[in-house]
Amino acid sequence: AAGQALAGAAEFDVKDLTFLPPLRRAGKLLCIGLNYADHSAEGGFAVPDYPTVFARFNTSLVGHGQPLIKPRASDQFDYEGEVVAVIGTPGRHIPKESALDHSLFNDASVRDFQMRTPQWTVGKNFDGTGAFGPWLVTADALPNGCAGLTLETRLNGETVQSASTDDLVFDVATLVSTLSEAMTLEAGDVIVSGTPAGVGIARKPQLFMKPGDICDVEVAGLGTLSNSIAEE
Repeated sequence: AAGQALAGAAEFDVKDLTFLPPLRRAGKLLCIGLNYADHSAEGGFAVPDYPTVFARFNTSLVGHGQPLIKPRASDQFDYEGEVVAVIGTPGRHIPKESALDHSLFNDASVRDFQMRTPQWTVGKNFDGTGAFGPWLVTADALPNGCAGLTLETRLNGETVQSASTDDLVFDVATLVSTLSEAMTLEAGDVIVSGTPAGVGIARKPQLFMKPGDICDVEVAGLGTLSNSIAEE
């Protein structure tokens, strides 16, 4: 029935659409830091033995095709391409076998503010710095747990991050199970699973996003999340 309804629905050109984040009012946006060993190494951190968790808030989100906003308070605006898992069925003490839907995220970080305090929350939550989308892809359209996919981030067409989701220190199923030991995960909660090596702050010379740049995050099967950079 759903297929028949879609077959008769109106068609729109993607170029004529304005994209919003797939979820605009997620109850929880849980981000995982240091979840690729090579990213931990480039930042001088040990690989964690328990997920490093911080929060994002809905006021930081923008959709595909919308500008990421470089704060006027900082010139250290860094890219971080990531795969997102979205909780479908709520629960606590969830087993690893639970299925999830997926999307993409650019967890753009204001590095100098991030490093001012032991907690990363401020540098990760400037308005308009978290690109989310373009699509929400159901779990049955992807490998189990989103395994074996290549995540790539490009800045102005140049590849700056490339890694397999198999390289996650804590895979998606482990993250869901571990987080649900502490809290009830509700339908629509978002888990941003972590970024691989190649971030701008760790490069020599450092590479930060500036107004006029274009940043793309791509995973085959999930699409390409593309955002320009604008000054606040």
